[in-house]
Amino acid sequence: MKFGLLIHGALALLPAASAFAPQGTGKTTSTSILYSSAQSAEGPFTDDAPILSRRKALNTAVMASSLAFMPLLSANAIESGANIVVAGATGQTGSKIYDKLRAQGFVTTGGVRNVAKATKSLKVDASTPLKHIDVVEDSLDSLTDTLKGADGLVIACGMNPGKNLLRMADAAHEVDNVGTIKLIDAAKNAGVKKVVLLSSILTNGRAWGQEESPGFKITNAFGNALDEKIVAEKYLRKAGMDYTIVRPGGLQAKAPVGALSINKEDTLNSGEISRDLVADVCVASLTDKSASNMVLEIIEDTGTPPKVFNGLKM
Repeated sequence: MKFGLLIHGALALLPAASAFAPQGTGKTTSTSILYSSAQSAEGPFTDDAPILSRRKALNTAVMASSLAFMPLLSANAIESGANIVVAGATGQTGSKIYDKLRAQGFVTTGGVRNVAKATKSLKVDASTPLKHIDVVEDSLDSLTDTLKGADGLVIACGMNPGKNLLRMADAAHEVDNVGTIKLIDAAKNAGVKKVVLLSSILTNGRAWGQEESPGFKITNAFGNALDEKIVAEKYLRKAGMDYTIVRPGGLQAKAPVGALSINKEDTLNSGEISRDLVADVCVASLTDKSASNMVLEIIEDTGTPPKVFNGLKM
């Protein structure tokens, strides 16, 4: 719940906060949203402040956000103990989402393509079962049956370039576009209340003049993955369910080293973030009403200029 309150506090500042300048402008136009919270609590906070000071300010922002926004939490938000399905639970980020949901008391079902194989790689027990989910091969009716009884769905599956070197374009279309849309339809048919979709920064890059940016060109070269993802994003936004679309920067396997920076949609074209933080945001988005029907772009602010986004790390 503490992380959810932090998300709520940060999101409340979105309308007044600007995001990082596009790559190539030579500067950052503002501090991150959480740093804006820290400024109000501790005074000015500059980009050249030492890491320890940044962490202190982040901790202060967590506390301030928790106290300031606690009365605004919705009684209708998904609560701990609800039934959540994670599609793509064996992925590097999906497995972290699966584990964090379990740790927070959710009834968690891992959606995987190979149940026998996943049983060995994931810590599974009777209260956290695995179910077969293949967004390409499964029919809409089959996916609907799998999702019946679920309160929430986290979609953390996507085309893997390393496993589809010879057919990346076809695989991206099948998984990130058609397959994801089929899963969204199944969620709606099954009565799922909330869908969290894990996507990527620059997914909508063409719409805000980023198609020639290094990050967009490098990432979209892998099967036009960004162009396929945006189709599913737009479909989810019109599906009539509560949603949160989480767009992280380049995914890192290491533990977080900087503060979480939450930004409005179509603002980030570079940056990296720990998979742990991405999983935290996805879990918090299920329960925090302030993330309702929102697109969140997230990276870590480490105090240095963001690196060019490279889809190879997704």
